[in-house]
Amino acid sequence: MEYKGKNILITGGTGSLGKALASYILKKYPEIKCLYIYSRDERKHALMSQEFPKTKFPQIKFVIGDVRDLERLIRVFNGVDYVIHTAAMKDVHTAENNPDECIKTNIGGAQNIIEACLQNNVQRVVALSTDKACAPISLYGATKLASDKLFIAANNIKKEEPIRFSVVRYGNMMGSSGSVIPFFLKKKEEDRILPITDSSMTRFNISLEDGVKMVLHALEYAWGGEILIPKLASYKIMDVANAIGPECDKPIIGIRPGEKIHEEMISSSNSFYTYDLGTHFTILPPTPMWNLENYIKVFDAKKVKEGFSYNSGDNNDWETVDSLKSLIRNQK
Repeated sequence: MEYKGKNILITGGTGSLGKALASYILKKYPEIKCLYIYSRDERKHALMSQEFPKTKFPQIKFVIGDVRDLERLIRVFNGVDYVIHTAAMKDVHTAENNPDECIKTNIGGAQNIIEACLQNNVQRVVALSTDKACAPISLYGATKLASDKLFIAANNIKKEEPIRFSVVRYGNMMGSSGSVIPFFLKKKEEDRILPITDSSMTRFNISLEDGVKMVLHALEYAWGGEILIPKLASYKIMDVANAIGPECDKPIIGIRPGEKIHEEMISSSNSFYTYDLGTHFTILPPTPMWNLENYIKVFDAKKVKEGFSYNSGDNNDWETVDSLKSLIRNQK
């Protein structure tokens, strides 16, 4: 895929993934014309602009804006070639207590992104999902499922435009703001107490670097309408706690509203449309706009068994206490 002379925009660009994407893109594709960092948080813009000064990265441009503001999006998307949509209201518990705000950002914002892309002839769009969008029990998960559906369906209304909409879904991003590891590290320093919601809880795990690579893989290779899901290791919450603070107290506090014991990225209901592409799975649209036989041939895609599901508790690949210690050391 051509990056030279292209304009790329990242919504939520001041977040953990946005910054990692910006760093990777600017270093690997310095020939891009402009990288727009779109976010509503001016403080984060100011801090990120210190990490990415214009003197060193002349391609970067910081733009204040909210995904709820369609008029602003349409104006900013003018001339943009590729959009990576990471902006979302992501905290499960905040969403449970403020459902209308979560819906406005995660669903209304998704529809605004789609409309702005269609009006500006954007070529490629990748939207970030979450494991919580699969068989959701939280409002956050439900809004992200709705967002996924909107982006997939957008391929049906693009008419003759060459735009491709796709989705990347993965689990907890190691070290991202709001994830359990920085929380445990902080609690270890504060009071040496690591609160455990449920001792049997498991989660999928992905590094920032691998998350970035999966997004850019989708940007380049997705045909439009897919949900791409990388194959990941799982971890047990108790192993994370023991890797960070084996000497700390670990009281069981119970699961909070909207939480699951295990996370799922592909449900058995999705198995009818899911294919194994080696390094990742892809949930294809029920009625793709392209030739399915060609897709299977190009990617050597193999259909999973009927009833297949991808669950953090039933995973075959696990992080250990030792491997978690190593990962945590490397991310500091």
